[in-house]
Amino acid sequence: MLDFPRWKQIWLWSLIIVVSLAALPSLASLTGVRWPQSLPSPTINLGLDLAGGSHILLEADARQIASQRLETMEEAVRSVMRQASPAIRIGDVSTKDRRLSFMVDSASDVDRARELLLPLVNGQGLRREWTLNVVDETRFVLVPTQEGLDAALDQAMDSAKDVIDRRINAIGTLEPTIIRQGDDRIVVQAPGQQDPEALKALIGQTAKLEFKLVDETALPSDVQAGNAPPGSQIFPYAEGTPFAGGKLAVRRLGGIKGDSLTNAQATVNPQTNENVVTIQFDQQGAAKFARLTTQNVNKPFAIILDNKILSAPNINEPIRGGTAQISGSFTAESANQLAIALRSGALPVDLKVIEERTVGPDLGADSIRSGMIAMGIGTGLVLLLMLVTYGRFGFYADMALVLNVLMILGIMAVLNTTLTLPGIAGFVLTIGAAVDANVLINERIREERHRGRRVVQAVEVGYTEASRAIFDANITNVIAAVLLFLFGQGPVKGFAVVLVIGVVTSVFTAVTITRMWVAGYLRRARPTDLHI
Repeated sequence: MLDFPRWKQIWLWSLIIVVSLAALPSLASLTGVRWPQSLPSPTINLGLDLAGGSHILLEADARQIASQRLETMEEAVRSVMRQASPAIRIGDVSTKDRRLSFMVDSASDVDRARELLLPLVNGQGLRREWTLNVVDETRFVLVPTQEGLDAALDQAMDSAKDVIDRRINAIGTLEPTIIRQGDDRIVVQAPGQQDPEALKALIGQTAKLEFKLVDETALPSDVQAGNAPPGSQIFPYAEGTPFAGGKLAVRRLGGIKGDSLTNAQATVNPQTNENVVTIQFDQQGAAKFARLTTQNVNKPFAIILDNKILSAPNINEPIRGGTAQISGSFTAESANQLAIALRSGALPVDLKVIEERTVGPDLGADSIRSGMIAMGIGTGLVLLLMLVTYGRFGFYADMALVLNVLMILGIMAVLNTTLTLPGIAGFVLTIGAAVDANVLINERIREERHRGRRVVQAVEVGYTEASRAIFDANITNVIAAVLLFLFGQGPVKGFAVVLVIGVVTSVFTAVTITRMWVAGYLRRARPTDLHI
């Protein structure tokens, strides 16, 4: 058991040196020492509680989900009735009182229309999304069920969380915490982001992009008074645009939505020198955009972002190729933010900021300083105690403890993990576990010597028997930490990551590395007794 061939010693020492070197940039950063820029510098990220940053609580507008479902259902109903053979004519369409109602022209089409509607009202599994009734012989009434609304809100919140995650990662924030809170809220914590306004501007933007035809039949006086013609709706111009303060009527249905975008980049128009956003549609969106512009040459269409009109240019010729430009008096920064928002996808529902705060780095610096002092004092006392109690074997345990700290820092830096306050607690916890392992080993060796075993035999039995208990105890710790990582959120995950790394390195250094050193000592000195 104490046989360590040369190749194994070289491999172990190489591993120790490489991982320990990876810890040096992090140690330099924590202690304020300048690390040479010419050298690789894997460093540990600090979480919101240590590095400071922004904390924002967002709440969704659940009523908007209901309105969107009504609009989507109206489009679907019109589509299936139009595509029926022969087509079913419908009229008197209404979405008042949070329900969709319409009439079919002929009573003979009622049964056929009902068959076409059934696939639309049934949800997944046994869940019914809508109730469907026929009143007055020819009028259909569709009412969304609460079960369907709840499912739609849940799906929208999951999508919104993914969109926010993509947007924050796009600006380079490391290890943001984005978690759902309740049915309609999302918590966002972005370490290192000290400007909550910029963060809100990015993640609060719905980025709902639409291209809709302008209703040229609408009278300007009616539009300014807010009276939209049937089948149309009125949007205001966005602030900063040439027509800010004015309004425009556009066709409510049809047009193209931005969900078929594949890319968006902030660029500069070489002809006007304006900051613009160049967008690219996917194949299906490009075909639809080409069809829309081909069928409506010499007509204006509005570019609408988050229910505000950016511009309403004339379609001079069909636009093919799936590329278009969005202009709207952008600055370079706002164009870049819009491009990020469009690339990340539109938020499925408006999110309102109901709580925000900025966490300064001072608290984190104090925590780091206090943690370092506590770790320094605690580690020093432990080193002294082990040295006094176990002599040479205590010295080996102390060296293993120092290597354990370096290996934890090195692995965390290489894996680019984030250290939080709970992570510091996990760090200290694993140091104690490392000392426990060496105490078990040394005590077992001492017992074997008292039983009369010879030196080498006592060391072999001590390491073998104690290692079993050490592995069993730490396997349960690893299982608990993995469960914490899988089911925890934010700082809890950080604690779990540090705990897993610490358990693995502490067992490695306390059992394998000290065994190698003890074996070398026994081979060189061949002692007849141990002072342990």
